Amino acid sequence: MRIAVVGAGAIGAYWGAAMHRGGAEVHLIARGDHLRAMREEGVRVLSPRGDFVAHPCATDDPDEVGPVDYVFLGLKAHSYPSCESLVKPLLGESTAVIAAQNGIPWWYFHKLPGPYEGRRIEAVDPGGATSAVLPPERAIGCVVYPATVIEAPGVIRHLEGTRFSIGEPSGRISDRCRALSEAMIAGGLKSPVEANLRDDIWIKLMGNVAFNPLSALTRATMVEICQNPYTRQLVAQMMEETLDIAARVGSTPEISIEKRLRGAENVGHHKTSMLQDLEAGKQMELDAIVSAVVEMADITGADAPTLRSVHAATDLLSRTCGPGASGPANTPEQQSQKDPA
Repeated sequence: MRIAVVGAGAIGAYWGAAMHRGGAEVHLIARGDHLRAMREEGVRVLSPRGDFVAHPCATDDPDEVGPVDYVFLGLKAHSYPSCESLVKPLLGESTAVIAAQNGIPWWYFHKLPGPYEGRRIEAVDPGGATSAVLPPERAIGCVVYPATVIEAPGVIRHLEGTRFSIGEPSGRISDRCRALSEAMIAGGLKSPVEANLRDDIWIKLMGNVAFNPLSALTRATMVEICQNPYTRQLVAQMMEETLDIAARVGSTPEISIEKRLRGAENVGHHKTSMLQDLEAGKQMELDAIVSAVVEMADITGADAPTLRSVHAATDLLSRTCGPGASGPANTPEQQSQKDPA
């Protein structure tokens, strides 16, 4: 099995190192000091489950790799429309693309039976730009649960979680998903193949859609948001509205709002990825995590007043304090690629 990881950052390098350890031929595509360190010393994973070092191939030139069986996207979702030069050389006739992203994926309505089948979500597929680079029929959905950080170039600190749930947009349990799952399990990861992966997407999104924008607006950690009665109620309202939208597009995730709140509170003083991006002066993942949900509210006729209000405030924040804006200076820090709750 030949695999390429495009954007071998904290999650991508961790996943690629695990896959290499399991016996797959892995090519990591990265740049800068991180790339140099991985070339010279391999990927060093520091984990409560046991440290290990893997030595997959590492390059900044996908043309050196050529077509592979699977492409794992470790990029932020807003980078997808502009990643053609990185991805195209890796695509063969049957190459699958695993989109390891937060939020709503561009393929969401692909092969989803019902009134919205084939509908495009502009927030994540503007004018079809993402689909042009990453055709939905290549997509294998992936919900990422681990939390990792780049502790130093070539060094990945694995904080928690090993589960990467995967599934076809059609809901079919395909041979390509089975093979990928077996390879992940061989590398020490959990990889259930889900017929209803969209339910997993909504379960994780319940937390992301609320905690990410609120943390950016307040600069608070997840536990601080949960322990303040006013923001806890705000999160509950946003989660309730999110579940309403999910139901309108045919998903009924089996988890209570209170359980999601308890799980988030147990994470402790974690800064969400959106807050980390804001503090580092990077573009926030607003489109996939919040804007797409509000767009789906428009599509389905959901009111979602709390989501709309928080989205409006966070959108303004991104325009005034994002890359190129004349907001206050930010101090970069190592980034957790995924939110654990």
